[in-house]
Amino acid sequence: MSAFNAAKGKVALRSTDVHDINSVKKDILCCGGTGCHASNAKELMDNLRKYIKENGLENDVRVVQTGCFGFCAQGPIVKVMPDNVFYVQVTPDDAKEIVESHIVGKQPVERLLFMEPMLKARVKDYAQMAFYAKQMRLSLRNCGLIDPEDIEEYIANEGYQALAKCLFSMTTDGVVQEVLNSGICGRGGAGFPTGLKWKIAAGVKAEEKYIVCNADEGDPGAFMDRSIMEGDPHSVIEAMAIGAYAIGAQRGLVYIRAEYPLAVNRLRFAIDQAREAGLLGDNIMGTNFSFDIEIKLGAGAFVCGEETALIHSMEGQRGEPTTKPPFPANIGGGYWGCSTNVNNVETYASIPVIIRKGAGWYSKIGNWQPEFDENGNFKRTISGNSGTKVFALAGQINNVGLVEVPMGTTLREIIYDIGGGISGGREFKAVQTGGPSGGCITKENLDTPIDYGNLSKIGSMMGSGGMIVLSDKDCMPAMAKFYLDFTKDESCGKCTPCRIGTRRMLEMLEKICDGNGTVEMLDELESLAKTITDTALCGLGQTAPNPILSTLRYFRDEYLAHVVDKKCPAGTCAKLYTLTITEDCIGCTKCKRNCPVDAIKGELKQLHTIDAAKCIKCGACIDGCPKKAIVKK
Repeated sequence: MSAFNAAKGKVALRSTDVHDINSVKKDILCCGGTGCHASNAKELMDNLRKYIKENGLENDVRVVQTGCFGFCAQGPIVKVMPDNVFYVQVTPDDAKEIVESHIVGKQPVERLLFMEPMLKARVKDYAQMAFYAKQMRLSLRNCGLIDPEDIEEYIANEGYQALAKCLFSMTTDGVVQEVLNSGICGRGGAGFPTGLKWKIAAGVKAEEKYIVCNADEGDPGAFMDRSIMEGDPHSVIEAMAIGAYAIGAQRGLVYIRAEYPLAVNRLRFAIDQAREAGLLGDNIMGTNFSFDIEIKLGAGAFVCGEETALIHSMEGQRGEPTTKPPFPANIGGGYWGCSTNVNNVETYASIPVIIRKGAGWYSKIGNWQPEFDENGNFKRTISGNSGTKVFALAGQINNVGLVEVPMGTTLREIIYDIGGGISGGREFKAVQTGGPSGGCITKENLDTPIDYGNLSKIGSMMGSGGMIVLSDKDCMPAMAKFYLDFTKDESCGKCTPCRIGTRRMLEMLEKICDGNGTVEMLDELESLAKTITDTALCGLGQTAPNPILSTLRYFRDEYLAHVVDKKCPAGTCAKLYTLTITEDCIGCTKCKRNCPVDAIKGELKQLHTIDAAKCIKCGACIDGCPKKAIVKK
């Protein structure tokens, strides 16, 4: 227990309950996620430490690298605690002013505070920001709060207490029942009840079992799991240990794509720290429970997000799915034929909170449904709609970032209250949930409470949590083509419906977007999509047609415009429009200079023209025209 004692008070300064900000030491928290690293966050932290040293404040102020704060559009982010002052879009050059004005002069740097559009004012406290107001960060609870490379900070923030509770005061059956009662379902996309999955694995009699973390995360635009591993790797380690105790496993594996180098490094570091602290390895916390974790790197195949394909890849085989049964939990269906339990990163990140605070507490969060026994007494929560869900909010939205909300939060609340509305003042068109496996949701369904059942009813799905917002500038057939191009490339090729069917659907979509489609082709496309849904081997193939089916369902008029009128209403399909310069042209020559293929002719202060034969429709001329004199026709 020495690790617990050493960690006491480690993150006390980060409590917003500390009011006398002039009498305590300070922590400067800096986002250290991948996105902020790409925006010079490391140089920013170096500069902060430099100016702190120059002002003789090394013993009074710490610069702490954290994980992602979630507000990715405003990164790099710096938060000064216990002042609770939140700075956005901070550059390395701002470090000196933060130290000298805020830390030394006790005057926050006004220009670096977030400008809240709703208040039309800059705000210091992130709790005043609409982006955070409706969020409930459980899986992301430590991201942006603790140093992910310091196990003592995790322990100081209630880390490994859930594991201790399991080992010292709960039976293995009791742990399984607690997870079952919480109602949590797998957050990786399938939505299978986590507690039931654990119960099945626990019931298998076997000498050797494995518990696996699926950290592959292959959906385009999804970065929930990556951010948790970068910002709070110990939550995954602790949860895997809890799961191993519950089902009787001795070894754990984390299958993570090699394209996540920062997450891989922090996870490795955290595993080493946990071993050193006696929280992994033999006789954990002095008990007879032994468990250890190793990392398996994946090559980035989307199909390896499917659990049987993932297991084959970990064994060094081709990443292909297999028919079930046997399921991974069954002998013969898991890793090297052993009983194996697979959950994704976000699911594991919720487990320590469920164990610490109890299933009753967790199950009342979200759009939960109680189940009662024959006497009318509460029995447990029906799985699926309790707890929170993390979404990667992206696309035509003002506030891009990670959003964690209770189940039952409406799409309107996420897009307008949290996301800040559509970028550029454009009109909302649809939101794509579930990534390549999901579907589109239109404005008629903006008030739909988000949960597994409600999304399924309107032709979409929860998926792993990708949420791409589309505006009137987006073409729906082209969007379906984009996702199908992805799934076609990612097909493992094992079954004919997926291998050949996705290619044939893509060929039809390409013809439609090029203006060569027919009305009959739309019926053929829909029929083929339904056939693939019914006959493909695994979840990738079965859900690959979803973007087509949902866009045909809600935006058939756009498809008809492409095949009948040979027009793209959104003006994005390059072969269905030409660029023309209007009489508003002032002859500034900017478009001519920006054109990469010399397709624009004209003299200074004269009307310019575009050679349609040369034009590649890159849009450089439109973006650069000061008079907006270049239009699509």
